[in-house]
Amino acid sequence: MLRPPVTISIAFVKGMVSGIQARGCCCDDLLAEAGIPPGLLQEPGARVTADQYVALFGVLIERFDDECLGFLSRPVRRGSLALMTRAAIDAPTLEAATRRVAHVFRLLQDDLLLEPVRDGALAGVALRVVDPSQARPAFLHELMLRVVWRLLAWLAGGQLPAVRFDFAFQSPAYASSYGKVFPAPLHFGCAQSAFWFDAAQLKKPVRRDEAAMRAFLADARAQVIVPRRGDDLCSARVRGHLQHTQPAWPDLAATAEALHMSTSTLQRRLASEGTSFQSLKDELRRDTAIVRLISGTVPLATLAFELGFADSAAFQRAFKVWTGSAPGAYRRGGP
Repeated sequence: MLRPPVTISIAFVKGMVSGIQARGCCCDDLLAEAGIPPGLLQEPGARVTADQYVALFGVLIERFDDECLGFLSRPVRRGSLALMTRAAIDAPTLEAATRRVAHVFRLLQDDLLLEPVRDGALAGVALRVVDPSQARPAFLHELMLRVVWRLLAWLAGGQLPAVRFDFAFQSPAYASSYGKVFPAPLHFGCAQSAFWFDAAQLKKPVRRDEAAMRAFLADARAQVIVPRRGDDLCSARVRGHLQHTQPAWPDLAATAEALHMSTSTLQRRLASEGTSFQSLKDELRRDTAIVRLISGTVPLATLAFELGFADSAAFQRAFKVWTGSAPGAYRRGGP
């Protein structure tokens, strides 16, 4: 079965380039190199594909030789994530690996500390700013939590379910986009940014060899910043079914029957995951439309049919509601 497409809120794109912009650099050519029309930054509802987001991450790292994207007082040179990975791969347990990652990161820069923390039955990693008088952008907190959490999850065998994410800033206007990136309860306005997991995970052995590490590092940029969907969730099953049945786009009742449950059960399970059938359907149609528009020259009438709309005009109206922009804004080079 095809995996449903993934798109990223433009808020995270703006965050990604904000460190470079703060240093007086214009990012239009960098965005264009990643295939992102610069004008999309002016549309709060705009989105980019996962491939574009990873490409931008790579462009910024390569251009400025800085894996922390200009947010710190001195660059964290290319290869730093690989160095942390190599330092941790032969640790006996996840606890030891966490300490090694924190130690290496401290050697690489002067502004932030990664601190292993405990809170009862929970363990975590907190991000401490060395000089609290120096404000650090929210995106730096978001980036560091994602990278370290995903690295530790890989070291733990691929799974390290988060119990909670804390953020040392107030809830941003785009907090509704956090669910896919930080899949656990969110707490804003905390003393420190941190992620938390079951402390029993600390005793898990690290069982990764040199070959696994090479494969991880070859795709590390995507591994650490692209949202991962839980395949065991009911919402993932719904998205997968809708993806497989395109362009039929079955309704709620037909989807529930295909998943061998009643309509009310499906609705209840989706509600417990914070979503609904219509939201999932619209998100998938939006993401599919963005990917198709960016990657090819499909006529709007054809795309409208593929997405289950009566005509091109109906599709364009829906797309404007979803993203704030006309479909043409997503063509390479804009309308």
